[in-house]
Amino acid sequence: MPYILRRTMTFIVTLILVVIMTFVVFRIIPGDPALTILGMDADEALLAAMKEKLGTDRPLSEQFAQWVKQMAKGDFGESLKFSRPVLQLILERLPVTVSIALMSIVMALVIAVPLSLLAVKRHGKAADLLISGWTQLGMAVPSFWLGILLVLLLGLTFRWFPAGGYVPWSESPAQALKSLFLPSLAVAIPQVAVIVRYLRTTLLEQMNQDYVKTAHSKGLRETTVLYKHVLKNALVPVITVVGMIFADVLGGSLIIEQVYALPGLGRLMVSSIGARDFPLVQGMVLFTAFIVILVNFTVDLLYRVVDPRIRLK
Repeated sequence: MPYILRRTMTFIVTLILVVIMTFVVFRIIPGDPALTILGMDADEALLAAMKEKLGTDRPLSEQFAQWVKQMAKGDFGESLKFSRPVLQLILERLPVTVSIALMSIVMALVIAVPLSLLAVKRHGKAADLLISGWTQLGMAVPSFWLGILLVLLLGLTFRWFPAGGYVPWSESPAQALKSLFLPSLAVAIPQVAVIVRYLRTTLLEQMNQDYVKTAHSKGLRETTVLYKHVLKNALVPVITVVGMIFADVLGGSLIIEQVYALPGLGRLMVSSIGARDFPLVQGMVLFTAFIVILVNFTVDLLYRVVDPRIRLK
């Protein structure tokens, strides 16, 4: 079976399982959603109306079939708090969270790749030891603490960047970039440490391979071998790490968005949970899971581009 077909089938099966698990989890949570939303002293007529609105007054099989049918049409239901379509609310907040994820990944790669190459070229020397020590520190520092530190230092002390808030890309791309720089940097710094550790280890392993010795025997310079041959073969595990980072940032943007008061998916999730807005919470969980699965599917396809051996298989 062709590689792309296998990956596509895996993507579809995983998505189906996520849909089923999301539905089941929200149905087995103890308590009546209508009672949780309206309170213990709610009138029976109001409870009945809320159950009808949520669809919980019907059999589970009928609820699931109706839910899947609605999602196939792009209808994730209506938010109880905002009285607006769930998908519309998610799409409004999505650019903020996705922008942070993409900017943080670009920052992480721009910093991590040169550091990894420097560590390999200076293997066992002071620069390598310094970079290795810094990666240990970078992995131990949480992003929210870095976010607060960057706000105090670059936002309030030097006033180089806004300490909070968000300017939409449609209003001013330059101001939007400026408003997202600090949160993206706070997310990127710990990820730089992760990428450097993975890439440095992989590069050192590749340097001991036979093709590297052959390249050296042909008279190629160390820099040429490292940049043109070794780096490309070492990128496969890095692509995996980048995919994990994107999924982690997308799903865990709650804290960093709170620190910088950004109107992203994280803050929307907090407000929906606080308001007991079950349709919105359920829709956000499913939508975020879909994005994560899609990113992993894209990573699998990128393997074919980076590693010719996968194309041969």
